[in-house]
Amino acid sequence: MSENTRFERGRPVVLRGGTVLPMDDARTVLPDTDVLVVDDRVARVGRDLAVPDGAAVVDATDGIVMPGMVDTHRHMWQTAMRGYGADWTLTQYFVWYYLEGGKLFRPEDVHAGNALAAAEALDAGVTTVVDWSHGLSTVDHADAAVDALKSVPGRFVLAYGNIQAQPGEWATDPAFRDFVRRRFDGDRDMLDVQIAFDVTGDPDFPEKRAFEVARELGLPVTTHAGVWGATGDDSIRLMHDHGFMTPETVYVHAASLSTDSYHRIAATGGSVSVSTESEQSAGQGYPPTWRLREHGIPVSLSMDSSAWWSGDLFSAMRTTLGADRSREHLEAHARGETVTHASLRADQVVEWATRGGADALGRADLGRVRPGAKADLVLIKNEHSPVSFPLLNPYGHVVFQAQRGDVHTVLVDGRVVKHEHRLVGVDLGMIRRNVESTLDHLRGALGDEEWVKGMNPDVPEPTLLDNPYSYTDYKSSSTHGG
Repeated sequence: MSENTRFERGRPVVLRGGTVLPMDDARTVLPDTDVLVVDDRVARVGRDLAVPDGAAVVDATDGIVMPGMVDTHRHMWQTAMRGYGADWTLTQYFVWYYLEGGKLFRPEDVHAGNALAAAEALDAGVTTVVDWSHGLSTVDHADAAVDALKSVPGRFVLAYGNIQAQPGEWATDPAFRDFVRRRFDGDRDMLDVQIAFDVTGDPDFPEKRAFEVARELGLPVTTHAGVWGATGDDSIRLMHDHGFMTPETVYVHAASLSTDSYHRIAATGGSVSVSTESEQSAGQGYPPTWRLREHGIPVSLSMDSSAWWSGDLFSAMRTTLGADRSREHLEAHARGETVTHASLRADQVVEWATRGGADALGRADLGRVRPGAKADLVLIKNEHSPVSFPLLNPYGHVVFQAQRGDVHTVLVDGRVVKHEHRLVGVDLGMIRRNVESTLDHLRGALGDEEWVKGMNPDVPEPTLLDNPYSYTDYKSSSTHGG
């Protein structure tokens, strides 16, 4: 590493000559532009900036500088099982994590998954992640989750949950209150806290007490809503009728709700975290951005779980744009019409992946590249890739062309945490060893047969339709000569 790019903490950094996406209201594109970072903030944005003596220089020429991406829903504790559930449906996920394997996770296993997830997020330019941590069966598990997040130089929000107990039980446990006071009494800039639980729709509303605790502690609620067969319109109605739908509430998926439920979310100012790869594959419902746009509901993006899907928001952006446009074409074809102009554009999806996530968390200082904003920045640049040029439509390039391997440099809070395609200040060797220990524990506890069975669910027998154009006496032309 040259002297110009030695990244001591507190040393100013300038990204020189990139194409900057500031994510302002006009979705401006700024070619050949510098971004100067001083301490934890963006100090200036402009061409040929004068910079402090001794500033570290990152050459952003032919690259894209954009805000760090924000993932508003990721079950980080499951990341040690990367790819295990690739062929699952939501039913198999529920059985494995809620009834079987999920009960086997020790605090150290939560730590291993969280640390791996945190590292892979930074590697992909995701600088803020909501850890939808519903595997916290004890406070010891919660402490392990926080310790892991603090060991990696990213920005995180712990969304505390426990799928092994009713929300009204664990949220009212004095140990939970003590944990929140003990671990989050002070500056919550780099590590914040929410409360995460679902509303089943039971008319007795057993989750009411958990909402009351969240209100007493001043914690936002994030909840899986509109999940087919699990949480639906009754869940939304109960929340609304009891006054627990607020602008801070984040509804995850919201993929199988009625118009009335979308109206309630819109009227109370909430936002929706869309996990398109998840909704397309697991079965929560069709990815709902086409409905959310009709109701003016703010959108953020998330990737859900690496036990299934990719751990980056490039895939989330790409699949979200594709699913929305696919639905638009499908609806038009059903009316006998043709879509000639796509309603959802690439720049809007990039906004959802950056500014949309920041706004969902109440962080107007994130998700933008402007003076005074937090210096959470991503440089997309890959001199060794033929896909890096030409750079004609920067927003379209981010969505359809870029991938995690093109993430050259990442800053979080003004600190360089990835440079020249390599993480900085992350001990991947230790993370790997801890993950291997977790996998040994889980496989040993389940047994080899159950472990393999869980990863390979039965394949349904296909049903073939009768074909009226099949002839039993058909002979190929070759039997008739030429």
